Amino acid sequence: MKFIPLVVILSLFATHASATWEALPETAPFPADNPTTAEKVELGKMLFFDPRFSATGTVSCFTCHNVMEGGDDHRSVSIGVHGVAGGRNAPTVWNAAFLSSQFWDGRAATLEEQAVGPVTNPIEMGMKSLDHALGRIQGIPGYKQYFDGAFGAGDNVTMENAAKAIAAYERTLITPNSPYDQYVNGDKSALSAEAISGMETFEAVGCMSCHSGATFSGPAMPAGAGFFVKFPMFVGGEDLEKFDLLADVGRFESTGNEADTNVWRVPTLRNLKFTAPYLHNGAVKSLDDAVTVMAKAQLNRDLDAEQVADIVAFLDSLTGEFPTQTMPRLPATPGDLLD
Repeated sequence: MKFIPLVVILSLFATHASATWEALPETAPFPADNPTTAEKVELGKMLFFDPRFSATGTVSCFTCHNVMEGGDDHRSVSIGVHGVAGGRNAPTVWNAAFLSSQFWDGRAATLEEQAVGPVTNPIEMGMKSLDHALGRIQGIPGYKQYFDGAFGAGDNVTMENAAKAIAAYERTLITPNSPYDQYVNGDKSALSAEAISGMETFEAVGCMSCHSGATFSGPAMPAGAGFFVKFPMFVGGEDLEKFDLLADVGRFESTGNEADTNVWRVPTLRNLKFTAPYLHNGAVKSLDDAVTVMAKAQLNRDLDAEQVADIVAFLDSLTGEFPTQTMPRLPATPGDLLD
């Protein structure tokens, strides 16, 4: 995964910022080896909600990514098996299908790769190994018919196929047709005057140097390329200490490359009112404060109250339409599964 220097990004958007207002597509792209099908989505949804693939049988993807609401868990940092707290705020799973890398540090190139990661993480799902996790799936006879439906009959109950199914389900988690999308698509009555002012301010002060594209997480890039920036860029002021912005070294933790210290994947700005608290450590509780902190930390700008209010109104306009989610019925648990 290649790190693009922020100076290049700033130069690019200084030239092309006015052309970057993009509506969210209504369908997500998929890799050639994992086309989205109804059968995969059905299986993936079951696996997403199933806590039996954690060491304690209590933690599922849904535990940290509540798709009945904002796609996160509203904790500053997530709680995994045995009540152990993780180190970072859970990113939303809504619209993750459009990102060019996954996790806060971009260590997974695709949704398929991301789906496997938490399974053996000792403070997430805590399974001893992927083979052990696979044994759990194979130990539930009722799953076989769903793997057959998604991947054809045969020896198909594999971690690769489980990850493909979960990714297929996540590619249905899209929130199009927000007021902003309607506005960009030609309905100039879709945004309030305050939101339009916020949209203009958002561009004028430089927020689009990082938050561009249909998801406001950077430009469209090939899977695995990632769009990364250093945060904070300006390491001074009371926010640095108040919100502990430098404690987590970011992408360096997964790459070991000094240039990646305090470098992060740019998060989406869609549906923010559903995903508080904010930042990688969940230290900022309100959207108003998040706007203020980001302007100072990334742009060295002190925004006045009216600018903050307008930008927040614009960010609220990025809230889209959530497709209805229903809880899946899971196959029965054999009596010795969790022994």
